[in-house]
Amino acid sequence: MIKKAVIPAAGYGTRFLPATKSQPKEMIPIIDTPVIQHVVEEAVESGITDILMIIGKGKRAIEEHFDRSPILEESLLKKQDLKTLDKIRSISNLANIHFVWQKEMNGLGDAILHARYHVNNEPFVILLGDTLVKSEDGPVTKQLIDVYEKYQSSVIALEEVKLELVHRYGIIDGEAVTENVFKAKDWIEKPSPEEAPSNLAVASRYIFTPEIFDLLEKTPPGKNNEIQLTDAMREMVKKQAMYGLKFNGKRYDIGNKMGFLKTNIEFALEDPEIGESIKVWLKDFVGKL
Repeated sequence: MIKKAVIPAAGYGTRFLPATKSQPKEMIPIIDTPVIQHVVEEAVESGITDILMIIGKGKRAIEEHFDRSPILEESLLKKQDLKTLDKIRSISNLANIHFVWQKEMNGLGDAILHARYHVNNEPFVILLGDTLVKSEDGPVTKQLIDVYEKYQSSVIALEEVKLELVHRYGIIDGEAVTENVFKAKDWIEKPSPEEAPSNLAVASRYIFTPEIFDLLEKTPPGKNNEIQLTDAMREMVKKQAMYGLKFNGKRYDIGNKMGFLKTNIEFALEDPEIGESIKVWLKDFVGKL
């Protein structure tokens, strides 16, 4: 079983300024829970017990969120707010969480390289810390693990996107081996609609065998003078089998205003505490437009 996960969370969050000037984009809340906690919970629900977060300058709040808060806990205990106390304590007990600093922003590929010795020559999961994925078939990370166990090869989560939007994503060039599993021939970074071999985009969840680290070390800086993970993936697929899993569900990008607002509304509608009130308010609000 795959037990280790890496969560890159070192980016500046420039698409969500000024909110991210003094707080990590990964700590922006969906209702009352930071995005990165949702990500960690997905990993834990998938059987992951050991998580390494790659953080950078200004990200100390992430460390503090997953640490104990004795003063807060004592205050809740005095108030006999035991429900909230249990909720707060459970955050620091989700998994064995470790942190390492990416001192320079040299790209996602460089961030992943920081996990090499923590991974210790084992297959591992990558979950991007500012993106949520939901599926009717259970945690997407668990679905990737199931595919890995069948093929014993790296697996990338895929989502269908509109053809006119493929220029925003990494796209798989591959052949279907089952209804939703594809064997990769290549990975194309942000192709034009005319050049795109498919409309299946990389969706923020990956499983890699440890060979990815040797390839990342040899990968020269690409776009924006950064080490691009996709460049290493293109080399990897030349040397060994790689697969993509088209999951049945949706990806939520929290790193921009529209994505953040839509995600909060959708999650609020499903929230047992406020969902019905939100539905009533939305119907009334829409009627006034």
